[in-house]
Amino acid sequence: MIGCHIGRMFQVTVAGGSYQDGLSATIQGNPPGMLITEQEIYGDMLLRKPGADELSSPRKEPDLPVIYSGVNAADTIEGAGNWNHTNGTPLCILIPNLDRHFIHIKQYQDTNRTPRPGHASYASFMKYGADDDAIGAGFFSGRYTSTIVAAGYVAKKVLKKCGIEVFSYVTELAGVKFDGIDSAKALAYTEKYKQMRHDLDPFYQEVYVKGRVKPEMRFLEKMKVFAEIEQEIDDIRGKAPKMSVEEIKEKYGVHPVLNCPDISVADEMVASCNKISSTGDSAGGVVEIVVTGAPVGLGEPVFNKMDAELGRMLGIGAVKGVEIGAGFAVKDMTGFESNDQMHSEDGKVVFDSNNAGGITGGLTSGQDIIVRIAVKPTPTIDKPQHTIDKYTLENKDMAAITRRDPTIAARIWPVAENYTAMVILDNLLAHYGYQQLKEKFSQ
Repeated sequence: MIGCHIGRMFQVTVAGGSYQDGLSATIQGNPPGMLITEQEIYGDMLLRKPGADELSSPRKEPDLPVIYSGVNAADTIEGAGNWNHTNGTPLCILIPNLDRHFIHIKQYQDTNRTPRPGHASYASFMKYGADDDAIGAGFFSGRYTSTIVAAGYVAKKVLKKCGIEVFSYVTELAGVKFDGIDSAKALAYTEKYKQMRHDLDPFYQEVYVKGRVKPEMRFLEKMKVFAEIEQEIDDIRGKAPKMSVEEIKEKYGVHPVLNCPDISVADEMVASCNKISSTGDSAGGVVEIVVTGAPVGLGEPVFNKMDAELGRMLGIGAVKGVEIGAGFAVKDMTGFESNDQMHSEDGKVVFDSNNAGGITGGLTSGQDIIVRIAVKPTPTIDKPQHTIDKYTLENKDMAAITRRDPTIAARIWPVAENYTAMVILDNLLAHYGYQQLKEKFSQ
C-alpha cells in the first residue's frame, strides 16, 4: 500500500489499522529543541476519540499515545536541560488499540462476506483480495485519523511559536446550521471547549494528572501500565467527573457534547442528530477550519497552490467536499461582489471582505484562511440495506451489528484542524527557506 505519506518539508507517514495492535505516525521535519510530552498530545487526541458522548461510537478506545523515538532519553550532557526534547530525528508516535476484543472481531467476521454500503469494503476487497484487512475496515476505518491528530498536534505546536493559530468547529449538523462569529470569539470558545474536555476526561485525569504514565518511564514500563489500563477501561470511564449539562454550560460556557460556538444552536444540532439516530440512521454535517496569523505568500504556483494543498483534506475518510472562503457561493456572485477590495490603513493593507478565504492565486494573502469540509453521514447504520456476498455475488440484505457513530461531524473537527496544521507548517517551512535565499540574492 502506498499513499500513506504527506508533506515535503514537514513529512508524516502513518500506519496501522482499526483492529491491528495499533497505529503509528512518523514525523520528519519537526525542529530540534522542542519539549513535547504524551500528555499534551493526548490533550488533542481525546477530542477525537470514540465513546466520549452520545454522538460518538461506543467503542472505548482511550487513544493513549506513546512517543517511541525522536526525543532525547536523557540530558545530552549533565545539566543540559534537553531531556525529552526533540532532537531532529524522526518523531514516531504509537497509538495502541486497547479496546479490540474477540466479540467485536467476531461481529466483523460474521458480516465481512457482505460489503457495507457507503464503506470501502467492496472496493478494497477487489483491490487487495482475500487478505484485505476487513476487520473493522482496517486502514479505511476512521480510527486511522488518530494518527493525523497526533502528528497535527506537533505541527500546531510549531505554528503557535510562529504566531499562527489553527482551530475549528462544527457549523452544521443534521440539517441545523450555525451562522458563524468573529474568528477571535470562535478561537476563545474552542479553547474553553477543549479545557472542558480535558477536565472531564477520565483517562486524562487517571493516566496523566495522577502520573500513572510519566515521560521519564521507559517504553516497556509504559506498556506494562497500558496492559493494566486495558483491563480497567470500564472502571476508569466510571471515574469521569459527574456534571450535569447545565453545570457544564454554567462553569465553562460551552456545550458539553458538541464544539459549536453557539450553545443554543448546538442543542438544536444534537437534538436533530439524536432524532435521526433513533431511527437507526445517521447524520452528516459541515466543519469550518480557521487559520490566523499566516504570513503573505504561503503556497506554490500551479500544482502546490495553498487551496489545492488544503483540498487534500478530501483524503480524510467521510469528507466529500472542501471549499475555501465563499466556496461554491461564488457562482452566484458578480466579479465586483466576489473581489476582496483592499485599502491602506495605518501603513497596513486591509481587505474589505474575505470571499477568497485568505488565498488568491494559490498564495496566502495575510487574511484569515477559511476552509470548510462537508462530512457525509456515517455509512454504518442500523437499517436494512441491499448488498451482495462478495465471494458468490448473491444478493443479500444487511443491517449493522457493529459499533457505530450517529454522526462523524462531531468527532472529525480535530482531525480537520490538525490536518490543516500539517499543511500550513509544510508550506511555512518551504516559505522560510525561499525567503532566506531571496534575501541573500537581493543583498
